[in-house]
Amino acid sequence: MVTRLSTKFMNICISSMCKSKQLLKAEVVLIDAIKLGVLPDTVTYNTLVDAYCRFVSIDAGYTVLNRMKEAGINPNVVSYNSLMSGAVRKCLLSKSLQLFDEMLQSGIHPDVWSYNILIHCLFRLGRPDEGYRVFKDIVERAEMYPTMATYNVMINGLCKHGYVHNALMLFRNLQRHGFVPYVLTYNAMINGLCKARRLADARRVLREFCDYGYEPNAITYTTVMKCCFRCGRLEQGLEILSEMRRKGYTFDGFAYCTVVAALVKTGRIEEVDEIAGKMTSNGLVPDLASYNTMINLFCRQGKFDEALKLVDEIEKQGLKCDQYTHTIIIHGLCKIGNFVGAEKHLDYMKSLGFGFNLVAFNCMLDCLGKAGHIDQAVKVFDSMEVKDSFTYTILVHNLCRAKKFLFASKLLVACLKSGFQILRATQRAVINGLCTAGFVNEARKVKSKIRTARLMR
Repeated sequence: MVTRLSTKFMNICISSMCKSKQLLKAEVVLIDAIKLGVLPDTVTYNTLVDAYCRFVSIDAGYTVLNRMKEAGINPNVVSYNSLMSGAVRKCLLSKSLQLFDEMLQSGIHPDVWSYNILIHCLFRLGRPDEGYRVFKDIVERAEMYPTMATYNVMINGLCKHGYVHNALMLFRNLQRHGFVPYVLTYNAMINGLCKARRLADARRVLREFCDYGYEPNAITYTTVMKCCFRCGRLEQGLEILSEMRRKGYTFDGFAYCTVVAALVKTGRIEEVDEIAGKMTSNGLVPDLASYNTMINLFCRQGKFDEALKLVDEIEKQGLKCDQYTHTIIIHGLCKIGNFVGAEKHLDYMKSLGFGFNLVAFNCMLDCLGKAGHIDQAVKVFDSMEVKDSFTYTILVHNLCRAKKFLFASKLLVACLKSGFQILRATQRAVINGLCTAGFVNEARKVKSKIRTARLMR
């Protein structure tokens, strides 16, 4: 005899299989249950829809929806919510909107979660006004109330689209109506304020966060700390760092990079060593990203000896420099005019097994041109195994600076024929240079070839 309990037990088994990504076994359980006379219900199929959307594809989830209809079971709002959520996770935002329309056409009434997904979708599609209208529709409906998830989606979406003031107003309105924001809400609000460089508001919200009895996590503190450094409030940023350490938060590599970058930029090198010492004593070893950040900042400030010391330290820590590390060093050598050293380092990279470093060659090409070594830059250009749009743009731009407009025009035309694009500002520089130098006919020819290349694209 088929009982409700047996269907419930089958659903539990299928749900367990789906959570462990064993979809084939879940299907076997369903087939065996039907053979034994246990019939699936809406919950059964909704579980499968959600699992297929998460672990396979939206199309696979939609196939289960069709099976559901064939079994005489009508899909409900949960079925479509699962499909819409899956579409958003796979970045198929337009598909999610289509599913919402299909749900309405099927006579299924959306719930608040349906609208949450729709709002999130509209924000991600760059349609914040429509997202706000949907939110307003929820608020004005008597039979439906926005949840904290709705407010989180709205605040996050408004902040990401630059409407930080509107997000803050919504946040304050939320508090006035007696809603206690969740940790996610505070983090979204603080992150938005920090990106807008509204440091005072961000710190105020952070204090409120603590007053409500919540414990800000390391991400919250790091976000505010980074904002302090960006706004030039180094001491305030270091105060937040101290607070993090007092509360026993793990100081991760991202936070480490943030502090070190701020200290190096302001020339407080001694404190970098002090911070590094404290982190090491806490069992945290800087990762390669942290070292690359410091090397880059030292090179930008012309402190090349300090940068090379860090390279030695990387090797002592048992880490291996990556292609980005070597590119930073090559660019640093080029900036101080040591082109011979840069070439040697490129050869050294090849001996380590790295492939052709296009970014490093582009850096060298740019620095040679800016230093006035245009002939040497042309030689480097000719020797390059691979070239991209940046390569051509850099050399054409520097040829214009060297008043070699005819050469620049020939290179520009060759670039367009190869299917690459050169910045329009550089194209104008070539044409204007030709006209100024008296090569008016050549300028006309180049204009014609540029128009032809645009039409071909």
